[in-house]
Amino acid sequence: MLNTMVHKKNFEDYFENLVQGMLKPTINPFQILLNLHFQHKKKSMSVRVEGLTKIYGEQKAIDKLSFQVEKGQILGFLGPNGAGKSTTMKILTGYLPPTEGSVEIGGFDVQANPKEIRRLIGYLPENNPLYGDLYIKEYLHFVAGFYPIKNPSARVSEVIDLIGLTPEKHKKIGALSKGYKQRVGLAQAIIHDPQVLILDEPTTGLDPNQLVEIRSLIKALGKEKTLIFSTHIMQEVTALCDRVLIIKDGKMQANDTLQNLQSTFQGEWVTTVTFQGLFTLEHFKKIKDVQRIRQIHPDVIQVITAPGIDVRPLIFKQAVKDDNIIIGMQQDRRSVEEIFQKLTGSDIQ
Repeated sequence: MLNTMVHKKNFEDYFENLVQGMLKPTINPFQILLNLHFQHKKKSMSVRVEGLTKIYGEQKAIDKLSFQVEKGQILGFLGPNGAGKSTTMKILTGYLPPTEGSVEIGGFDVQANPKEIRRLIGYLPENNPLYGDLYIKEYLHFVAGFYPIKNPSARVSEVIDLIGLTPEKHKKIGALSKGYKQRVGLAQAIIHDPQVLILDEPTTGLDPNQLVEIRSLIKALGKEKTLIFSTHIMQEVTALCDRVLIIKDGKMQANDTLQNLQSTFQGEWVTTVTFQGLFTLEHFKKIKDVQRIRQIHPDVIQVITAPGIDVRPLIFKQAVKDDNIIIGMQQDRRSVEEIFQKLTGSDIQ
């Protein structure tokens, strides 16, 4: 087990730093923490970023970035390698100071209130640093000790079960597969039940079955918390995100719902219709809102409309009227990958 003296010393140092500068001699520190807890509950757990800029020497890693995420929303954070995603996340958590601009989480300025922010957020960094020599339960108990958790043992057991670590809970972290190490990283991020989750590549290294489980967990967490995560997997964006934020060279390229982005950048919708046998092409050209039709095969046509115009019911109605048989119909909109490429000039990374 973890050395008790080391654990106690770390916790005492952490707690001392936690309350230093806030205590008066006649005030119980635990009462202060309790009061702060209820203050946090009353605040809206939104994330507000205004004019965020980070400069390293002559390089501008982030350039006047502004966005907002509300409680109950999941924001997918996308960008090419080197776009500034991880730098932004480190500033959101208070790990890095911005050169200019501000970040507020739950009404608290991140730079002015670092102790408040650390209680409000859970963070899974890109490289997922873990103590390989510790057992899973041992490590999570260690992390739980840095927070005013009422029953740490019960919470550790709850999180182990929630994240799906039960089969491996008696192993040392260093003996785990990459996927299970990623789960441990996610477990430490939620151990104190934070109101805001910031996850940098949370599904890296997971197998297909694990992906489904973790996505379900992220979706469930996103209903009650404010959640920001970066990812390289486009299925996650379409399956999980309420909004998509795309940056390039530190600058905002898009910040909208996926549906709005698809409508904005689509240019046109294409409905591919496959017939069985003969059909009357001219009749389909006369359907309302059809801009043009391409016949790409003797029994296949592509019906072109403006973005947001779904003519599939009218196509089916016309086919029934003409006694034509449709055996396949598919509407194609611009994919997340195509939107990403258009906005950044890069493949998704």
